[in-house]
Amino acid sequence: MSKLVVEVVDAYDLMPKDDQGSSSPFVEVEFDGQRHRTQTKHKDLNPSWHESLVFDINQPGDLEYKTIDVTVYNDRKGNHGHHRNFLGRVKISGASVPSSESGSSVQHYPLDKRGLFSNIKGEIALKLYQVRDELPREQVQRAVPASAVAENEETGRFQESQFNETPFQEINGGRVQESQFQETPFHEINNVNNFDEEIKVEEKKKKKKKEPEVRTFHSIGKEPEVRTFHSVGTGTGGPPPAPPPMKEKPPAVEIRADFAKAAAPAASVMHMQMPRQNPDYLLVETRPPVAARLRYRGGDKTLTTYDLVEQMHYLYVNVVKAKDLPVMDMSGSLDPYVEVKLGNYKGQTKHLEKNQNPVWHQIFAFSKERVQSNLLEVVVKDKDIGKDDFVGKIVFDVMEIPLRVPPDSPLAPQWYRLADKKGDKVKGEIMLAVWMGTQADESFPEAWHSDAHNISHSNLANTRSKVYFSPKLYYLRVHVMEAQDLVPHDKGRLPDPYVKVVLVNQIRPTKVRQRTIHPVWDEQLMFVASEPFEDYIIISVEDRIGPGKDEILGRARIPVREVPQRLETGKPPDPRWFNLLKPSKTEEESEKKKEKFSSKILLGIFLEAGYHVLDESTHFSSDLQPSSKFLRKQSIGILELGILSAKNLQPMKMKDGKLTDAYCVAKYGNKWVRTRTLLDTLSPRWNEQYTWEVHDPCTVITIGVFDNSHTNGSKDDARDQRIGKVRVRLSTLEIDRVYTHYYPLLVLTPGGLKKNGELQLALRFTCTAWVNMVAQYGRPLLPKMHYVQPIPVMNIDWLRHQAMQIVAARLQRAEPPLRREVVEYMLDVDYHMWSLRRSKANFNRIMSLLSGITAICKWFNDICYWRNPITTCLTKTSPTYGCSAFTSGSYTPR
Repeated sequence: MSKLVVEVVDAYDLMPKDDQGSSSPFVEVEFDGQRHRTQTKHKDLNPSWHESLVFDINQPGDLEYKTIDVTVYNDRKGNHGHHRNFLGRVKISGASVPSSESGSSVQHYPLDKRGLFSNIKGEIALKLYQVRDELPREQVQRAVPASAVAENEETGRFQESQFNETPFQEINGGRVQESQFQETPFHEINNVNNFDEEIKVEEKKKKKKKEPEVRTFHSIGKEPEVRTFHSVGTGTGGPPPAPPPMKEKPPAVEIRADFAKAAAPAASVMHMQMPRQNPDYLLVETRPPVAARLRYRGGDKTLTTYDLVEQMHYLYVNVVKAKDLPVMDMSGSLDPYVEVKLGNYKGQTKHLEKNQNPVWHQIFAFSKERVQSNLLEVVVKDKDIGKDDFVGKIVFDVMEIPLRVPPDSPLAPQWYRLADKKGDKVKGEIMLAVWMGTQADESFPEAWHSDAHNISHSNLANTRSKVYFSPKLYYLRVHVMEAQDLVPHDKGRLPDPYVKVVLVNQIRPTKVRQRTIHPVWDEQLMFVASEPFEDYIIISVEDRIGPGKDEILGRARIPVREVPQRLETGKPPDPRWFNLLKPSKTEEESEKKKEKFSSKILLGIFLEAGYHVLDESTHFSSDLQPSSKFLRKQSIGILELGILSAKNLQPMKMKDGKLTDAYCVAKYGNKWVRTRTLLDTLSPRWNEQYTWEVHDPCTVITIGVFDNSHTNGSKDDARDQRIGKVRVRLSTLEIDRVYTHYYPLLVLTPGGLKKNGELQLALRFTCTAWVNMVAQYGRPLLPKMHYVQPIPVMNIDWLRHQAMQIVAARLQRAEPPLRREVVEYMLDVDYHMWSLRRSKANFNRIMSLLSGITAICKWFNDICYWRNPITTCLTKTSPTYGCSAFTSGSYTPR
């Protein structure tokens, strides 16, 4: 019979519960109706147990649907009321349990809360695995019914009087007999002292009262699917069953179905209440060696800035400048450049023509994992038509290079005398700074990386990590009221005027008024404007002569920077009369005198600073702040994101003989971040960390993965291909907890949902203002203006699309550019468009809502048409139903 072994190793940094600032913890483990516990460790916040608890696996095929509940309690021996305090719990899915002991390892789990007001901290170390052979005698713990568990308040041992009417398990040769568990659905562990004597005593006793039988109903379905993410190993007690083949061994410990919950439902719930989910689309929790998790276990205390990513060491070389270089050409000139070489990796600076005192200011970064030599060579060469000439070099021993850890100041560069190939000093000096650092170094984003050793200098900027900010957006409201004294071109007819308002690429017309030179429109048009206000509002009054034929009657040009702002729901600025000038004279207004007579138009124009400009999908908004900085909410916390790695990415450049040049983009609020591009790999490791200020917990952070199409001199119109994106809602994150998962990268294609790989992220939300955070739950999501003067529904999608276009155009002008296709994919630019898939989904939701009414109507129709004669007869004779007219002999069904 298969057994589940849960080895409770130790715990760290538990919450003190007694008056002396300590706790007496013990661990209780429950699995499939069986319950065991460890011994109590008195007055120890970092206890160590190293006890193995054994459970029966009645149906091995259902293990992946079951949950292992591990709870840590404080033993309150001196209290006559509750005898234990809650210290935290962990729920582990059975799908993460390895099939053998050799394939398992000790995993550290952060303790979860039991409720909203629980004050829990710390971690617990567990080792879980399955066995199919006989267990050693010392590993078998005594199990008793849960109803018989009681502890002596003075000694901490279970009272033997509680076992008088409960049979013990019979131990024979180290094997637990299965028959003894039939009447004992719950089990708890006891101390093993005097174990053999208690067994002999209890074997002589007979059962007087039978425990109530507990039955578990399971729905029999198809064979379970192959489990994912198991560590493969070979057992020592016997040959374990062959595990499923795997491509690699990720450090996964748990499969999750949501962002904050770790437990999988029990087998009966999974079969009967929930549909089977594709395991490829589930979250997989990981335990990477990040500093945030290592701090409880005596990790490196200096790694505080980048504690959500794995520490990566780099060898940095800062080539500053050179002086007094010798002339190498017959013409008396020198075209110098520097070549930095470490093993097989080689980086070059730009060559400067005819310069004996060049200045480069270029930084190189070599990954320590790929260091293939103990010597670093810095060689100065002269660019020539044929073979480049050797000028001089400097050699460094890698083992002697100093280590620099921020927040230390940057290392000061020094002058080094050049040497020839034999090591003799020659003319010329070069200024260098060489040090060992991490990705937390301020030189990391701008450095040339050994991962991009085959990238030209012109394309190197497209591979660097950068931070971008969206422009500040405002809603511009134009209230078109009326016009006076319009002068048509044809004096013999009255005009059919309308107003067209243009702001950059945004064009909005009013309705056409019939036959008048004093038209009144009273229409409000809304636009999206962005800082800095360098654009102009073009107001033109046009005459509709015929279909597709209009004539301009007058035009006004208003700078956006001169438009006033309205902060709140107060009175808007007073409207103003503007002169309508002829189109030919509008541009020359400042040079010529104003005309004595001109048509006029009355406009109310102002910027709405009390609204939040929606530039992304409403359901996945990352920012809900109003445009005015005076109306914005105070910060409530900090969101930290660690972009660790990815795996199993799809090759996107197979036609070019390459794999994938992947980079990540993350967006929250108005801040965008872009990681560096890692070339030609399907398993990139970025290990970059970023932070954002949080003003509202009901927001979403979006992370996308893309393939860089501009690393090999591609045309500017080449598009970066999308690989997938992940969204995490902040309201699902517990405060100060580190979440590390592999998130599936899913893309919706015409052929259905496609998985393009997995992205490993680390997330942590830290609350810095509890009062402000609690107050947010009593306020509406959007600013006050959205509810006092709501924007018409027909205009929301149009305004959102215009805001997206402004953001995409602005970020595309950065260097390196965040390209339009990337911004549009992150902001869901096509979300407002009609979708057949979305329509079908909405139709199915409506039908599901109306399914009860549909079932009643079908049942009533079956009665009327005698589909079920017995039900029809009973309904006819029942006084509570009025169906006799339908079931009488005069009614003839069709």
